[in-house]
Amino acid sequence: MIDVQHVSCSIQHKSIIQDVSFTVQQGEMFGLLGPNGAGKSTLLSALATLKPLDHGHILIDGIDLSIDPKKARSRLGFVPQDIAVWQNLSVLENLKIWQRLSGSLLKKEQVSQIASEFGLNHLLTKKVRTLSGGMKRKLNMAIAFLHHPAVVLLDEPTVGIDLPSKNEINRLLREKAMEGLTVIYTTHDMHEILTVCDRFAILTNGRITFCGTLEEAFKEAKQYNNEINKQEDAILALMEGSH
Repeated sequence: MIDVQHVSCSIQHKSIIQDVSFTVQQGEMFGLLGPNGAGKSTLLSALATLKPLDHGHILIDGIDLSIDPKKARSRLGFVPQDIAVWQNLSVLENLKIWQRLSGSLLKKEQVSQIASEFGLNHLLTKKVRTLSGGMKRKLNMAIAFLHHPAVVLLDEPTVGIDLPSKNEINRLLREKAMEGLTVIYTTHDMHEILTVCDRFAILTNGRITFCGTLEEAFKEAKQYNNEINKQEDAILALMEGSH
């Protein structure tokens, strides 16, 4: 579904992403784990066709982003870290505007269904500025689903919200993945990697230093430190480069 081939990106001539390669299968939840400044948001922006590549190729469902970005965008939903909604408009007004911008032709009941999936149906007439941070995050996510994408890219979608809202968002994403949605999810929260993702990659200073399952991470870390007994410790060891 997603094939990232030797991708490099820079910002103002400063190298941010360096020779990154990985694949993600349909229906997989794939995590990008790394500290702030590792390049996660830049890589996700490249996947969303918002950041040009210096080198390499990205294929979404067989479509090369550098050749046909418009066709690729029709298959993508993107949830930025910053909440991209109109604060002085209602929830429903935001959904309608983003629906038109995405080119989707949903009926009223279909928009209501998406709002209901994200727990927003009872808030449709409320101004966004009156919502809690968690509800704003849910609206930010719901917008990405309006055109029924095959792939959703999420840049730290649960940052700054309470644990119940975080768990609810992650539960919904798991359900969508089980239905065939492909998800790439950036985070610096190790717990989300442990509980949400099928596989993950560790991004350090713009390079992928590990890519695989939790079990593979544990085995790799144990090769270099036999005292590691927990998956959390294995991930931490790989992130810190103690392997």
